[in-house]
Amino acid sequence: MRPSGIRRFFDMLAEMKDVISLTIGEPDFTTPEPITQAAIDSLQAGQTHYTANSGIFVLRQLIAADLETRYGVSYDPRSELTITVGASEALDATLRAVCDPGDEVIYHEPCFVAYAPCITLAGGVPVPIATTDATNFRLTAEVVEATITPRTKALFLGYPNNPTGAVLDRSELEAIADVVERHDLLVISDEIYDRLVYGGHEHVAFSALPGMRDRTVLLGGFSKSYAMTGWRIGYAAAPAGVMAGIAKVHQYGIMCAPTAAQFAAIEALRSGEPFVRAMHDEYDRRRRLMTDRLNEIGLLCFEPRGAFYCFPEVTAATGLDDEAFAEALLREEHVAVVPGSAFGASGAGFVRACYATAYEDIGEAMDRIERFVGRHRA
Repeated sequence: MRPSGIRRFFDMLAEMKDVISLTIGEPDFTTPEPITQAAIDSLQAGQTHYTANSGIFVLRQLIAADLETRYGVSYDPRSELTITVGASEALDATLRAVCDPGDEVIYHEPCFVAYAPCITLAGGVPVPIATTDATNFRLTAEVVEATITPRTKALFLGYPNNPTGAVLDRSELEAIADVVERHDLLVISDEIYDRLVYGGHEHVAFSALPGMRDRTVLLGGFSKSYAMTGWRIGYAAAPAGVMAGIAKVHQYGIMCAPTAAQFAAIEALRSGEPFVRAMHDEYDRRRRLMTDRLNEIGLLCFEPRGAFYCFPEVTAATGLDDEAFAEALLREEHVAVVPGSAFGASGAGFVRACYATAYEDIGEAMDRIERFVGRHRA
């Protein structure tokens, strides 16, 4: 099990000056002031003790109400929601709860770097499906069905997608749901970027599809939408029987999510919507700038419709593989991107560029990349 390829480049740029980093997937915005103030107020009021293992009940109620309002899917906040240390812990706890040794878990590549390692750590067998730019990195029901074996336990979905920015529309999700139903699979759906979709796309929660609520674990959180990465607040929502197992893993491994951060999340749900919309609109502006410039430069990139990443192909234009491209770009022009192969073998030849950074810095980074490609054009 190799260390994350993202962190390697992050460590390299930390020792350099005048670097524009398009690497780490976190907002450049600070957490909105009312959210931060709510945490401060909780500390000053002496709220410095453990919460219930599953989290503050009011927070679970607010999350349940939010999911029902936005997606029409209902969860019991008492038995079907657990507050976790970021969506990452929700992912890990879910896999540990549902995987028996040797169970196969299908997932799609390129994908978030933790999927396959967490499946392995839970005793499962990671089974990747490659997606390509020919289909805008969309997973199809046909390839899912062709990959299923008698040992398949679950399907892992990550849309909107990190690193590609790909999304799936309702008809595509419904076709996958039909396959899941026929083969009696569990679905683990990482929807941490659900609020960050663009160009008229409407996100559909997988558990909101007909028949899918009782066979889906929905993973979400506050890091991306509310600019709260460092607060480490996420959640898992699942049928009570599955949640009982997830809650036990969470209880013995974590106890509870940080108390002050939970109070911050409560305020985020109560008053954070204007901030979410403002940040979304700014990401959209940056998305259009980066996508247009990359294609003008000759690093072909489909239009990302979710998250905050572009995923251009770099080898055809430069003759460099993705690792060599990223290392040379950092060394020569002080622009940091992440090699696509860090997100799985099907990411080879691509790089991930994150547009959750200042508009002016993106413009300067694109100017530097244009100079670099001009020198290295194949």
